[in-house]
Amino acid sequence: MGSPTVLEESRAIDTHAHQPTSEFLHDAGGQMMRDAADRFGADLEPDTYENMIEEYRAAGVGRAVLLGWDAETNTGNPPVPNDYVAEVRDEHSDFFIGFGSVDPLKDDCVEEAIRCVEDLDLSGFKFQQIAQGFDPSDPEHEELWATIEDLGVPVVFHGGNSTLGACSPGGRGLKIKYGNPMLIDDVAADYPDLQILIAHPAYPWEKEQLAICQQKGNVYMDLSGWMPRYIDEQVLQYAQSLLADKVMFGTDYPMLEPEPWLEQFAALDFDEVTQRKILWENAEEFLDL
Repeated sequence: MGSPTVLEESRAIDTHAHQPTSEFLHDAGGQMMRDAADRFGADLEPDTYENMIEEYRAAGVGRAVLLGWDAETNTGNPPVPNDYVAEVRDEHSDFFIGFGSVDPLKDDCVEEAIRCVEDLDLSGFKFQQIAQGFDPSDPEHEELWATIEDLGVPVVFHGGNSTLGACSPGGRGLKIKYGNPMLIDDVAADYPDLQILIAHPAYPWEKEQLAICQQKGNVYMDLSGWMPRYIDEQVLQYAQSLLADKVMFGTDYPMLEPEPWLEQFAALDFDEVTQRKILWENAEEFLDL
C-alpha cells in the first residue's frame, strides 16, 4: 500500500458500515437491495460480525460506525431495529460505534430518537432520504431535527443517487431527488448546532455538496460508496485542500470492503498529514472519541 506507516497504527475509522447479516441485506434491503447487487455485482451472502471485524483489522481499521436502518413506511420492508444495533455494539464495544435510525414518516419518530440516545446510548443517527422517501427540508420534520440537536449527537444523511432499485421498473418507486444535498443545506442552516455528515460524494451533485461543506461549519462529508479511483477529481482536490478537515473515510460495507478501498486511496498519493485527517483524525473529532 502507498503509505503503510499511516495504516500500521490501526486507528482508521470507517464512518459508514452496514450489517453483513440478513437483518440488513435481506430483510431491510429486500428486492431493492437485490436490484443493486445484480447491477453492480455485490455479494449478498450474509456473514458474521466476527469475520467482518477480522477483515477490518487486517486492513488496519480500528473502528467502524454501524448504521441503523428504518425505511419501513416508504418501502414496506422491516427496519434494522435500534435495539439490535445497540446489542451488536455492546457485544463488540471495542470496535463498533452504534448509530440508530428513525423513520421520519412514523408518528413516534421523535420519541424513538430520544429512546435511542437516552435508553440505548446510541451515538448518532442515519437517514437515507431516498429509501425513506422524505425531504429533510420539509417543515414537518422540524421537531425531529430540533430534538436531535438538543440530544447533542450527530446525524448521517445520504448524499447523491442511490443504487437501490437500480434498473428496475420505476426504480422500485424510489425518488433520487431526495438525495440532493441542497435539501440538507436548509437543515444545516436552521440547526447550526446539529453536526451533519453527508455520506458519499453525492453524485451527480458533487459541486453542491462541496459548496455546502465549505459554507456550513456544521457539515462534513465522507467518501463512502465509491472506490477512490472513481471519485470526482474536484472532490479529491477539495479533500486535500479546502476541506481537508471535513472529509472522512467510509466504505459502505459490505457493498465495498476496506482493504481494496484503502489500497486505492493510498494510490492517490495524498500527503501523510491529509491521510491521517481523512482516515481517522476528522472522524475522532466529529464523533467525539
